Amino acid sequence: MQKRMKRTNIFVDCHVFDDGFQGTTTYLKGLYQELVKDTTIHFFFAGDDVENLQKNFGSSPNISYLKYKSKNKFFRLIFDIPKMIKSNNIDFAHFQYIVSPVKRCKYIVTTHDVLFIDFPDYFPRLNALKNKFLYKWSVKASDVVLTVSEYSKAQIEKHFAVKNVWITTNAVSEEFFETYEKKKIQDEIFQKHDISKYIICISRWEPRKKQDLILKSYINLELYKKYDLVFIGDTTFENKKYNELYANLDNEIKQKIHTFEKVPFNEMLSFLRGSELLIYPSIAEGFGIPPLESVAAKVPTITSNATAMSDFDFLKEYSFDPMNQQDFEEKLLLALTIDDLELDEFSTALKQKYSWKKAAIAYQEALKTKKP
Repeated sequence: MQKRMKRTNIFVDCHVFDDGFQGTTTYLKGLYQELVKDTTIHFFFAGDDVENLQKNFGSSPNISYLKYKSKNKFFRLIFDIPKMIKSNNIDFAHFQYIVSPVKRCKYIVTTHDVLFIDFPDYFPRLNALKNKFLYKWSVKASDVVLTVSEYSKAQIEKHFAVKNVWITTNAVSEEFFETYEKKKIQDEIFQKHDISKYIICISRWEPRKKQDLILKSYINLELYKKYDLVFIGDTTFENKKYNELYANLDNEIKQKIHTFEKVPFNEMLSFLRGSELLIYPSIAEGFGIPPLESVAAKVPTITSNATAMSDFDFLKEYSFDPMNQQDFEEKLLLALTIDDLELDEFSTALKQKYSWKKAAIAYQEALKTKKP
């Protein structure tokens, strides 16, 4: 009698979904929506908002959902997760950045970037010291180390003295490629927020994200005479340069600038689709998803060409040095003239270069090297 093959059990720490959308949620959603198609694996998705996880990953015989008892990260890592791993006979547990110190199975960790080491001026010193210790320890404690770009792979291997870091590159969710009526969405945005023609930046607030560069050029080019300016993203670290610039503006211009935090995914998507241009001026990223999502939605886009974003070669004509304001402003004005044909070409090139299927294949290959 032939022995039945044991199904692999994989636990996925999804606490990031409890804090709204961000780069790590995009990564987990895209990667695991592809991976759950493999019925030889049983996936255990854990978080506080289980209903939200079900909306993202769906229902299937090979999917289970687990609810954390506590929202405290220390309790989650030290007590909740080890107990869940033991009671569900987990083979692999997947974490973002920091793993549980109580190891009861093989670990997968995705370290998206180590930017705080290469760009220390943009991060609080204590935060950087803490993360350097925790990220390095987590990488050393893990059986499989993943990241999202060639740039991040090189930096992780260099700073943490490890080899065999696998690349599971980010991609763009199918929602961004869907067709839509731009005028209808713009009317809805106007009705709800009293915002008509606008330029958008979707990014967390940190000094390295360079929202201050956008505001400075918005004023220099007098774009406020024709466009509103919309910022979407939660605050991680204060951008003092931006705050100083904003504080000195006339109230008439301030009324044209809109900042939103804790924005649900569908509302963010509507804001993106209704915009005239997306700007992504970050100085440093481990990958940089927003400009790709914008390209997929066929919205004119300009992006920084620094660090991992230099890989976005199909946007070369519309990429800029984030430390060069003149270069930035030239690309900004150029992008406002992009035609629909170019937007179609960019979207097609993006789909050919990045896909969650490719990321899932790399993930599966990485796990094969650690299976008995």
